[in-house]
Amino acid sequence: MISAKAIWTDKERYLGEATSRHALVMDTASDKTANTPMELVLIALCGCTASDVVGILKKKREPFTSLEVSAEGERAQGYPAVYTEIRVKYRVGGKVSAKAMEDAVRLSKEKYCSVSAMLEKTATINVEIEYVNPSI
Repeated sequence: MISAKAIWTDKERYLGEATSRHALVMDTASDKTANTPMELVLIALCGCTASDVVGILKKKREPFTSLEVSAEGERAQGYPAVYTEIRVKYRVGGKVSAKAMEDAVRLSKEKYCSVSAMLEKTATINVEIEYVNPSI
Protein backbone atom coordinates (compact mmCIF):
# COMPACT_ATOMS: atom_id res chain seq x y z
CA MET A 1 0.00 0.00 0.00
CA ILE A 2 1.18 3.53 -0.75
CA SER A 3 0.62 6.26 1.79
CA ALA A 4 1.03 10.02 1.51
CA LYS A 5 0.65 13.09 3.67
CA ALA A 6 0.74 16.86 3.38
CA ILE A 7 1.92 18.99 6.28
CA TRP A 8 1.07 22.69 6.38
CA THR A 9 4.29 24.66 6.86
CA ASP A 10 3.31 28.33 6.53
CA LYS A 11 1.16 30.68 4.45
CA GLU A 12 -0.24 28.38 1.73
CA ARG A 13 2.71 26.02 1.55
CA TYR A 14 2.71 22.33 2.34
CA LEU A 15 5.33 19.65 2.58
CA GLY A 16 4.24 16.47 0.83
CA GLU A 17 5.73 13.10 1.60
CA ALA A 18 4.84 9.57 0.49
CA THR A 19 5.86 6.01 1.25
CA SER A 20 9.20 6.53 -0.51
CA ARG A 21 10.00 9.15 2.15
CA HIS A 22 10.96 11.75 -0.46
CA ALA A 23 9.51 15.16 0.26
CA LEU A 24 8.42 18.04 -1.95
CA VAL A 25 6.96 21.46 -1.37
CA MET A 26 3.55 22.47 -2.73
CA ASP A 27 2.07 25.96 -2.80
CA THR A 28 -1.54 26.98 -3.38
CA ALA A 29 -1.03 30.76 -3.14
CA SER A 30 -1.27 33.09 -6.13
CA ASP A 31 2.41 34.08 -5.73
CA LYS A 32 3.56 30.48 -5.95
CA THR A 33 6.87 29.44 -4.44
CA ALA A 34 6.42 25.82 -5.54
CA ASN A 35 4.24 23.66 -7.79
CA THR A 36 0.53 23.44 -7.07
CA PRO A 37 -1.07 20.05 -6.46
CA MET A 38 -2.73 20.20 -9.91
CA GLU A 39 0.59 21.00 -11.58
CA LEU A 40 2.03 17.96 -9.84
CA VAL A 41 -0.74 15.84 -11.37
CA LEU A 42 0.43 16.85 -14.86
CA ILE A 43 4.05 16.25 -13.87
CA ALA A 44 3.03 12.79 -12.63
CA LEU A 45 1.35 12.08 -15.97
CA CYS A 46 4.47 13.12 -17.88
CA GLY A 47 6.72 11.01 -15.67
CA CYS A 48 4.47 7.96 -15.82
CA THR A 49 4.10 7.90 -19.58
CA ALA A 50 7.76 8.85 -20.19
CA SER A 51 8.85 5.88 -18.10
CA ASP A 52 6.58 3.57 -20.10
CA VAL A 53 7.75 4.88 -23.46
CA VAL A 54 11.45 4.67 -22.54
CA GLY A 55 10.99 1.10 -21.33
CA ILE A 56 9.12 0.06 -24.47
CA LEU A 57 11.62 1.74 -26.82
CA LYS A 58 14.53 0.08 -25.00
CA LYS A 59 12.81 -3.30 -25.21
CA LYS A 60 12.33 -2.77 -28.97
CA ARG A 61 16.01 -1.69 -29.22
CA GLU A 62 15.05 1.59 -30.82
CA PRO A 63 18.04 4.00 -31.03
CA PHE A 64 16.44 6.99 -29.31
CA THR A 65 18.76 9.63 -27.87
CA SER A 66 16.29 11.80 -25.94
CA LEU A 67 12.71 11.98 -24.79
CA GLU A 68 10.82 14.95 -23.41
CA VAL A 69 7.17 14.67 -22.45
CA SER A 70 5.15 17.81 -21.78
CA ALA A 71 1.48 18.32 -20.95
CA GLU A 72 -1.04 21.15 -20.96
CA GLY A 73 -4.38 20.82 -19.25
CA GLU A 74 -7.72 22.60 -19.37
CA ARG A 75 -9.77 22.54 -16.19
CA ALA A 76 -13.51 22.60 -15.56
CA GLN A 77 -15.19 25.82 -14.54
CA GLY A 78 -16.29 25.71 -10.91
CA TYR A 79 -15.49 23.12 -8.31
CA PRO A 80 -14.13 20.56 -8.39
CA ALA A 81 -11.95 22.03 -11.16
CA VAL A 82 -10.85 18.70 -12.59
CA TYR A 83 -8.91 18.40 -15.82
CA THR A 84 -11.29 18.07 -18.77
CA GLU A 85 -8.77 18.09 -21.61
CA ILE A 86 -5.06 17.31 -21.59
CA ARG A 87 -2.62 17.59 -24.47
CA VAL A 88 0.51 15.45 -24.13
CA LYS A 89 3.45 16.09 -26.43
CA TYR A 90 6.31 13.63 -26.87
CA ARG A 91 9.58 14.99 -28.31
CA VAL A 92 11.82 12.09 -29.22
CA GLY A 93 15.33 12.31 -30.60
CA GLY A 94 17.30 9.78 -32.59
CA LYS A 95 16.55 7.33 -35.35
CA VAL A 96 13.30 6.01 -33.88
CA SER A 97 10.81 4.44 -36.25
CA ALA A 98 7.48 6.23 -36.28
CA LYS A 99 5.64 2.93 -35.82
CA ALA A 100 7.69 1.99 -32.74
CA MET A 101 7.12 5.41 -31.17
CA GLU A 102 3.40 5.42 -31.95
CA ASP A 103 3.06 1.89 -30.55
CA ALA A 104 4.93 2.87 -27.38
CA VAL A 105 2.73 5.93 -26.81
CA ARG A 106 -0.45 3.93 -27.49
CA LEU A 107 0.58 1.13 -25.11
CA SER A 108 1.41 3.63 -22.39
CA LYS A 109 -1.93 5.40 -22.78
CA GLU A 110 -4.12 2.32 -23.18
CA LYS A 111 -2.40 -0.25 -20.99
CA TYR A 112 0.43 0.80 -18.69
CA CYS A 113 0.18 4.38 -17.38
CA SER A 114 -1.93 4.37 -14.22
CA VAL A 115 -1.94 8.17 -14.02
CA SER A 116 -3.34 8.41 -17.55
CA ALA A 117 -5.99 5.81 -16.75
CA MET A 118 -7.15 7.82 -13.71
CA LEU A 119 -7.16 11.14 -15.54
CA GLU A 120 -9.17 9.72 -18.43
CA LYS A 121 -12.10 9.35 -16.02
CA THR A 122 -12.62 13.12 -16.37
CA ALA A 123 -10.36 14.29 -19.20
CA THR A 124 -9.85 13.64 -22.87
CA ILE A 125 -6.15 13.03 -23.43
CA ASN A 126 -4.79 13.90 -26.86
CA VAL A 127 -1.24 13.09 -27.89
CA GLU A 128 1.25 14.52 -30.36
CA ILE A 129 4.64 13.10 -31.31
CA GLU A 130 7.46 15.29 -32.54
CA TYR A 131 10.63 13.78 -33.97
CA VAL A 132 13.76 15.81 -33.22
CA ASN A 133 16.98 15.24 -35.19
CA PRO A 134 15.81 11.94 -36.69
CA SER A 135 18.89 11.76 -38.93
CA ILE A 136 21.41 11.83 -36.05
